[in-house]
Amino acid sequence: MEQQLLVVFVMTMIIHAAETLSYSIRLAGVRLNKIAVALSLTGIIVLVSRTANLVQAPLTAKFVDFAKRHISFDLLHYMRIILLASSVGTLIAIALFPSFVSIFGRIINRLEVAGSIPKMISSVTLGQLRNTKHYLKAPRFRISQYRYLGISKKFILLNMVVTSFYTVGVLSSLYAAHLLPEYSTTASQASGIINGIATILLTVFIDPQLGLITDKALNDAGQRHQLGKIYVLMMTTRFFGTMLAQLVLIPASYFIGFIVKLI
Repeated sequence: MEQQLLVVFVMTMIIHAAETLSYSIRLAGVRLNKIAVALSLTGIIVLVSRTANLVQAPLTAKFVDFAKRHISFDLLHYMRIILLASSVGTLIAIALFPSFVSIFGRIINRLEVAGSIPKMISSVTLGQLRNTKHYLKAPRFRISQYRYLGISKKFILLNMVVTSFYTVGVLSSLYAAHLLPEYSTTASQASGIINGIATILLTVFIDPQLGLITDKALNDAGQRHQLGKIYVLMMTTRFFGTMLAQLVLIPASYFIGFIVKLI
């Protein structure tokens, strides 16, 4: 099972790194004043994330099946390692953020010339791929830079909570299936209960506020300079949200179990 855990760990890292790096696409779009083109490129991020999820989800579910046959198997320990992978993936994305802002800026410009993603990909040469190293930048973060960004503590806390819910959505339903073998099929399909709560919070409170911040940056040079720092702050709260998920996992699993019994 260790080899499967390694695969799941890597896939989970890829999923969270890809989703976190979507901020670099937004920032590149704002800096080039091509936010609509940038947002269209988020489809690439979704594709990478969903492709990794196709491998990650079934293999994670297999741990639950294995735990049914082997009572001594510590499923919770495996779940926590998978949650750790989400934190590692987010941390990697934060470190790569400056580099990917430059890389996605280049991609946006090339997409505008090519006219479509397939044409852009087909026009890429080995020389251009080698030149990617020139866009790599070392991250430089100072805590003092993020002290006065106009972001409320409630907004930061809410982003952490939403991230923690999204992070445990599937894992909590699978662990609920382990806790309630008689309702295992229903529980394993109930990740939407937790993810639904996160989606509502994200749609009502997070996305509109982030949209307003991005819109201000498009029309104000001063705000545009601050936007990169704001995105780094948002990614950092995502990281702490994935850490918070370690505490949310068990309560979320029991909550799903409670709802499943009521259905």
